Amino acid sequence: MSITRSTKNRIYAALIAGCLSSVAFAQASDPAAAPVTHADKKAAKEQSKADKKAAVAQAKADKTKTDAQADADKANADANLKDAKKQ
Repeated sequence: MSITRSTKNRIYAALIAGCLSSVAFAQASDPAAAPVTHADKKAAKEQSKADKKAAVAQAKADKTKTDAQADADKANADANLKDAKKQ
């Protein structure tokens, strides 16, 4: 069974149309394409506040950790200095 050129062209056209309709459907059903509601805006605002609080808490924790490490390093240096003076 031999497929003619016109039959091949019809098959290709059908495949391309199918792909294009799939893309169009995917874009139409994309939730990001939906209009933003008041609830979405409110949720985004609350998320922004939570992110800011989390960033501040992380910065405080990092500072505390850095300060504790600096204190430990100073104590270690003092102990090494004492040991060096004893010898």
